[in-house]
Amino acid sequence: MVHHWLVKSEPSAYAWEDLVKDGKTAWTGVRNFQARNNLRAMKKGDLVLFYQSVSAPSVRGITQVVKEAYQDGTAHEGDWSCVDLKSVRNLPTPVTLAEIKADPKLAEMALIKQSRLSVMPVTREEYKRILELAGMN
Repeated sequence: MVHHWLVKSEPSAYAWEDLVKDGKTAWTGVRNFQARNNLRAMKKGDLVLFYQSVSAPSVRGITQVVKEAYQDGTAHEGDWSCVDLKSVRNLPTPVTLAEIKADPKLAEMALIKQSRLSVMPVTREEYKRILELAGMN
């Protein structure tokens, strides 16, 4: 069964356009225990929404887990993990944070409830709603 997730990145660190250009990346640098545990729960084939934070905060595209959790090589100490993600497709229209906050169907979304978390689960219904808002009916 495919699960759904959302990862956040500041465009100055790694933008959606970078992932599209690269095709695939190791999702490194996560240093929060809850986010790390979410990375460890990801399975190959899971679908992941790419959320751009800070400037023009919005869900920009869909990625997919292509390699499950392994040791994050950027961590000089501690037990930190990363996964490999590949770009799947751009959303026809980015879904802004304001749209997400205004949608009653997304009121319980972790993006709103735990806004500082960088890797979070997304329910099947939330995932489908984001795609609807992006114009992917």
